[in-house]
Amino acid sequence: MKSILKTLKLLTDPTRLRIIHVLNEESLSVAELQEILGMGQSSISTQLSKMKKEDIVSDSRAGKNVFYSAHLDDSLLQVTMQACAELPETEDDLKALKIVLDRRKNKVQAYFDDVVARMGKNYAPGRSWKGLAGALLRIMNFDVVADLGAGEGFVSQLLSPTAKQVIAIDNSPSMVELGQSLAEKHGLTNMEYRLGEIEAPPIDANSVDLALLSQALHHADKPQKAIEAAWNILKPGGCLVILDLLQHNLEEARDLYADRWLGFTPTALESMLYDAGFQHIYTDIVDKEPEPPHFQTLMAVAKK
Repeated sequence: MKSILKTLKLLTDPTRLRIIHVLNEESLSVAELQEILGMGQSSISTQLSKMKKEDIVSDSRAGKNVFYSAHLDDSLLQVTMQACAELPETEDDLKALKIVLDRRKNKVQAYFDDVVARMGKNYAPGRSWKGLAGALLRIMNFDVVADLGAGEGFVSQLLSPTAKQVIAIDNSPSMVELGQSLAEKHGLTNMEYRLGEIEAPPIDANSVDLALLSQALHHADKPQKAIEAAWNILKPGGCLVILDLLQHNLEEARDLYADRWLGFTPTALESMLYDAGFQHIYTDIVDKEPEPPHFQTLMAVAKK
């Protein structure tokens, strides 16, 4: 059992407080802490070692790197953060943290951009994004899937081979009829098309493992209500995946594509998910069209 007195004594040191302050925001490596705090590797490693012994910080390995996180209970963390606010370096540390995290994100993005470039440039028979996407869809393991705003059900049909049941919802009778006929034509007996609105899908509460809103939310009259409806039909621990447009300024889209909303910002989408009760929310921009107006695709993943 860790000693409260030792913990309190350790946390009176300004350097340790600065470390805890940034680790409470993000898990960081020693090298990243060096850059943020402007200190040497030996000094930071020594402080981390002392705090780890008292269970003030925890560590985890990712490849060759070890990342540290703050590990304090809520009551102690609250007092510690109040003490951190009194340090003169706090504001500069947060600015430095943002720079480090932006660089980390850019580095990851650059790596994936390179992967994309190499996959498109270096031909190998049978290797394609289409094949890779198809393989990944086959290993997704969800029993009951709801495709909300499914249209003719293209995504539903891709998901059906690995799901026990796929329920495709659309508010267009012709789309529902077309989708159902395609499913029957291709022998997809576990697919069912239902007529309904994504704000009130005709699906039982707590019955779905995966809910999908693929390029449907910007057509909804009330996006918040659609996200709340998705939360309602998901089982506890169920997953919602949203693919939609990043906010843009092409007003013509309202007439051209019957768009109700001109996309969403990551912040707005995260806020709607949070207000609906979702947890473990993650957003990212996953695609940008090469041709004008360069629509971008925003992805969000969240758990009930």
